Amino acid sequence: MLKYALIFLVISLIAGAIGLTGVSAVARRISFVLFGIFLVIAIVVGAFVLFLADVAT
Repeated sequence: MLKYALIFLVISLIAGAIGLTGVSAVARRISFVLFGIFLVIAIVVGAFVLFLADVAT
């Protein structure tokens, strides 16, 4: 998911550089959404791992 967020970020930067502001805005929004989803999943998994490590000891 992080890979796709970075791909859309690069697409947004390139589209913005050549003047395609509409494409740039859409790609940027997709990039932000994918990064947000990645961040939430990473936090949940991290909390779950900490919880399991606490229960195991």
